[in-house]
Amino acid sequence: MLRWGSQALRRFSTGRVYFKNKLKLALIGQSLFGQEVYSHLRKEGHRVVGVFTVPDKDGKADPLALAAEKDGTPVFKLPKWRVKGKTIKEVAEAYRSVGADLNVLPFCTQFIPMDIIDSPKHGSIIYHPSILPRHRGASAINWTLIMGDKKAGFSVFWADDGLDTGPILLQRSCDVEPNDTVDALYNRFLFPEGIKAMVEAVQLIADGKAPRIPQPEEGATYEGIQKKENAEISWAQSAEVLHNWIRGHDKVPGAWTEINGQMVTFYGSTLVNSSVPPGEPLEIKGAKKPGLVTKNGLVLFGNDGKALMVRNLQFEDGKMIPASQYFSAGETSVVELTAEEVKVAETIKVIWAGILSNVPIIEDSTDFFKSGASSMDVARLVEEIRQKCGGLQLQNEDVYMATKFEDFIQKVVRKLRGEDQEAELVVDYVSKEVNEMMVKMPYQCFINGQFTNADDGKTYDTINPTDGSTICKVSYASLADVDKAVAAAKDAFENGEWGRMNARERGRLMYRLADLLEENQEELATIEALDSGAVYTLALKTHIGMSVQTFRYFAGWCDKIQGSTIPINQARPNRNLTFTKKEPLGVCAIIIPWNYPLMMLAWKSAACLAAGNTLVLKPAQVTPLTALKFAELSVKAGFPKGVINIIPGSGGIAGQRLSEHPDIRKLGFTGSTPIGKQIMKSCAVSNLKKVSLELGGKSPLIIFNDCELDKAVRMGMGAVFFNKGENCIAAGRLFVEESIHDEFVTRVVEEIKKMKIGDPLDRSTDHGPQNHKAHLEKLLQYCETGVKEGATLVYGGRQVQRPGFFMEPTVFTDVEDHMYLAKEESFGPIMVISKFQNGDIDGVLQRANNTEYGLASGVFTRDINKAMYVSEKLEAGTVFINTYNKTDVAAPFGGVKQSGFGKDLGEEALNEYLKTKTVTLEY
Repeated sequence: MLRWGSQALRRFSTGRVYFKNKLKLALIGQSLFGQEVYSHLRKEGHRVVGVFTVPDKDGKADPLALAAEKDGTPVFKLPKWRVKGKTIKEVAEAYRSVGADLNVLPFCTQFIPMDIIDSPKHGSIIYHPSILPRHRGASAINWTLIMGDKKAGFSVFWADDGLDTGPILLQRSCDVEPNDTVDALYNRFLFPEGIKAMVEAVQLIADGKAPRIPQPEEGATYEGIQKKENAEISWAQSAEVLHNWIRGHDKVPGAWTEINGQMVTFYGSTLVNSSVPPGEPLEIKGAKKPGLVTKNGLVLFGNDGKALMVRNLQFEDGKMIPASQYFSAGETSVVELTAEEVKVAETIKVIWAGILSNVPIIEDSTDFFKSGASSMDVARLVEEIRQKCGGLQLQNEDVYMATKFEDFIQKVVRKLRGEDQEAELVVDYVSKEVNEMMVKMPYQCFINGQFTNADDGKTYDTINPTDGSTICKVSYASLADVDKAVAAAKDAFENGEWGRMNARERGRLMYRLADLLEENQEELATIEALDSGAVYTLALKTHIGMSVQTFRYFAGWCDKIQGSTIPINQARPNRNLTFTKKEPLGVCAIIIPWNYPLMMLAWKSAACLAAGNTLVLKPAQVTPLTALKFAELSVKAGFPKGVINIIPGSGGIAGQRLSEHPDIRKLGFTGSTPIGKQIMKSCAVSNLKKVSLELGGKSPLIIFNDCELDKAVRMGMGAVFFNKGENCIAAGRLFVEESIHDEFVTRVVEEIKKMKIGDPLDRSTDHGPQNHKAHLEKLLQYCETGVKEGATLVYGGRQVQRPGFFMEPTVFTDVEDHMYLAKEESFGPIMVISKFQNGDIDGVLQRANNTEYGLASGVFTRDINKAMYVSEKLEAGTVFINTYNKTDVAAPFGGVKQSGFGKDLGEEALNEYLKTKTVTLEY
């Protein structure tokens, strides 16, 4: 039985495999990194027989020591290993007593003697944060950034008697982003991937598969330890070199310069790629050109005329301030505490005392960091205050900005009184005088209530389709930006004001936002025309007008979302009550298309917000500007920070990350069917997040010979050419009954010839440019394919000979069911007409339904019985009878088959952003 049981265990065990070769390990080192390596090695089944670390500092044990002591692992806290070049006898005996097979040195600041290094059967391995042989030495991460390396990484190598010269076991690398700091690079890659690599290296050794690759001498470098005294900034260099120097010392030891006779350390450097904002000059010793204190930070200049910006400054006394506040840093007065605030201060004093256990008494002058606190203690302080002080939400930066207890209490009190609110929203606009108004367009990512450049500083051009010119450069969101936006939305939902807000107040904010959209409708419609090519009059009525209606409609739903009471069998002799609650999902991602930029935003985000969720929205890469203007208006409406986040960028980077992100609970997408499938797959594989998809269409429009022909022509043209054909429910294929086919085509062509093609800002224009160049080229190829397959090109099919991306309204007839034009969506101003035999209702229905799409459909006939019969048989989410494009905020909208699932608009849309909880109690 024992043997059988063992075999069963082998067969059915999943996850970690404890039957692989495992080693007895001695861990030598310290820090949180060492702690994590220790914990992961134990989880993988290796036995840590001893931990050799540094003595307690200021009464506080190292994280590695704490973890090992908690597990009962032998811990040796050694101040040093040798004296006068010889290993201390007692230390050597203590080490050999554990009988390790391998020494693992994840992070070690002590010198370990070679007899200890070589003592185990397998020797010793060390983690080093550079791609050896480059950047040997203790400040490898600093020098990776200081030297402007494009690649960073780490090495796990076999220890020898040289300085970081031993044979390589394994290496990993990553790209260095333009604005990476030491902390950013370490936290993003070197820390998490380094832990995995150390565990992998140990297992390779255990399995006898670990390589020993000699380090080449070519390309080898060694740099000394970076300390405060040699981190002074030398100003006679380019902006990029200055930026690399500052970020290479951020946060330790900190690059510094002299300002007004005082050492000032710089943090948070970014390159300035746009125009330099106005500011107040600040003389800096050694700099040829004064810095500029601006609303965003301190702008500095290199000797090449280019600029960089730093966000925070730290003075000699340890105080840190936002660089934008340099000239007002000393203006804050001391506030007197109320009795209630004194209680809060006493609670916080107890929290400080618990963290700074080595400090006998917490006094006003006690400095958090000079008393031995670390960055880990900052997170603990913030969390304990939130738990014990009524949910008071501080930021880590608040601790760095007020390190002395007295200053910290002052900051807390101002937070409690609302005096320390966020400064007025800072927006760097791109302004254009156009359409008889000054249009002001934000162009940066909107994350956690602030406009900010992309984390890596990247931008891209957004193009005006009317003439092909660049409107402006827009921030190109990176993976780091997505993660920041999701973290902000998660914090706002779980800890922020939004999560505690009652439903009626939530509705009030949405009504206010709708009012602001309406008040700014002319500017929004102008931006929509510039960025998407929408005809201004249509943008005003539909793109913006329906957005306003959508927010007002869902604002009214906020306090009407409710569950139900359900009678169930009673648990006699007791009684039961069962009811359901409708609850928000949490953080939702929304990815929208380029055809109706603001309206698609409104359709999804209004329902999402009404349900009480927070959101991260990615607008289409080619049309980001109205979404960013919307973000600005949301702040004016009073939405708390983190509730709404807008990240412009590519679908392949930002969109994919949203679909994979483990903290997102719902993703709403409008776009193509192939991308929808990929998103659905990623959502399933990641965390089974809820999904709603509005995808491609090939909507059939059936026109019977008993229709009102004038109306059918007029609305049939609208069904195809509305919004330049860039319309998800556009009639992708018209079936016209044989007896009226020719007259219908003739009338359509006559009406097309009357259409004015031109500048979308011209009030008389009927037909504007296609959204972007690649789409225009796709439409022209679509027409070429139609002609090659034998369809008759009756009108159009060509690009209009003028600047911009204009296409002639196009009509094809004689389109047979097997043709490409009959099967695939054009998403453009192309009318595809097929005739059907007189009276063949079931035959035309079969042809209309012979598609994998099912978004919308339409029928024109005076016969109400025929109309109802056809509407029942058409396989589509929406059927229009004797009308087309008639959507309303109260009517649910969505498709079937490969046009997706889930609904926008109407009460049903709320269910896409809610979960149902069943509660049963006994009484």
